[in-house]
Amino acid sequence: MLLTILSYLMIIVFMFVIMKKKMSPLTALVIIPMVFTIIAMLFGVSAKGNIGDFVLDGVATTANTGIMLLFAILYFSIMLDAGLFDPITNKMIHFAKGDPMKVLMATAIVAAAVSLNGDGTTTTLICCSAFIPIYKKLDMKLMNLAVLVILQNTIMNLLPWGGPTARAMSVLNVDADILTYLLPGMIISILYVILVVARSMGKKERARLGIKELTDAEIDEMTTVVDPDTLAIRRPKNFIFNGVLTIVLIAWLVASSFISAIAVPPLLLFLVGTCIALIFNYPVLKDQSARIGANGGDAVQVVILVFAAGVFMGFFQGSGMADALAQSFTTIIPKQLAGFWGLIIALISAPGTFFLSNDGFYYGVLPVLAEAGKQYGFTNMQMALASVMGQAFHLLSPLVAFIYLLLRLTGLDMGKWQRETAKYAIVVFIIFVVTVMVFGHLPLYIPQN
Repeated sequence: MLLTILSYLMIIVFMFVIMKKKMSPLTALVIIPMVFTIIAMLFGVSAKGNIGDFVLDGVATTANTGIMLLFAILYFSIMLDAGLFDPITNKMIHFAKGDPMKVLMATAIVAAAVSLNGDGTTTTLICCSAFIPIYKKLDMKLMNLAVLVILQNTIMNLLPWGGPTARAMSVLNVDADILTYLLPGMIISILYVILVVARSMGKKERARLGIKELTDAEIDEMTTVVDPDTLAIRRPKNFIFNGVLTIVLIAWLVASSFISAIAVPPLLLFLVGTCIALIFNYPVLKDQSARIGANGGDAVQVVILVFAAGVFMGFFQGSGMADALAQSFTTIIPKQLAGFWGLIIALISAPGTFFLSNDGFYYGVLPVLAEAGKQYGFTNMQMALASVMGQAFHLLSPLVAFIYLLLRLTGLDMGKWQRETAKYAIVVFIIFVVTVMVFGHLPLYIPQN
């Protein structure tokens, strides 16, 4: 009982200090769970083990992601330095002709397309590299960019190779038919983001900035690089090579999810890609060192937060607080609501996947909830569908590694970004739930004997 209370208190305190900016994400991710774990140990309610083991186990879960992020950031930073995204930026500005509405809708479309690979880091890097220069040149709000990117990645993350759906499939032993059941909600949500959210943002930006009908000459003047230091590191002659390398890298990343024979860890892909990019674009050793030095700081700051998130999960799971939280979900729900168990799991999955990692929720919490669901007449497929509904909010969690990259690139405050995105994520969540129920894949109520 005490461990359950501590788990809820820890989450409340953690979110409070993050939202109110009382502590930085780094210090909050490490200090708060450590304090609560020590309290649990002092009262003798913690799981067996020591703090050192908890931390090492937690960091091990994020190590691959952290190292992959390091090289992914370096790779795309080198491509940005070499000027790979300059033509894309120029084309987008020429297409928009100064109209914020077109830029925002293009952002939503590109974010959805790039998110097909299921990797938030890649989506963030590509979208931010291509669109941040446009937003800055047109004086548009970067908050809109960050919201659109995360909403589209949230939706596409339901693809089986994105992570949460694969976990639900493996835990509950359901097949790939789950994607067929999820597709209607995904398609409607994508259209909602493009046609409603992006258009709404576009109208506000039009009212604030107006529609600047720029001539081709004005656009060329706006997009022409004149800074000598920037020109010195541009490699326009390498555009085709860099473009092909990047396309191959992303295509291989996606193909690895389907073809086991060519499956390569993303960490290795980005590591090799970074080395090739450095050698080809900056063959002089001192230039390579300069590019790593110039971009390494941003990469390291993001990676530090990734490992801090691992520390958080290490304390939370190692101390037993995560298990206590999972068990509490089934005990605090009245038996009279058993017939609504599918909807209840959908509702639980929202805070569940926000406050826990996907591994923690799907491997720790879901089996407990699904076992209860069987007793109430729900199938494994229905439980799996219900469990992924909360993914509408998962990517807003401080425990999701790549959002620190997104926030750093856009220079946004986490609390403000979470609040802005959440009001649209609620609609996505409702679309997810309503569509699976309307199409008959998840019953709203099963009568109990």
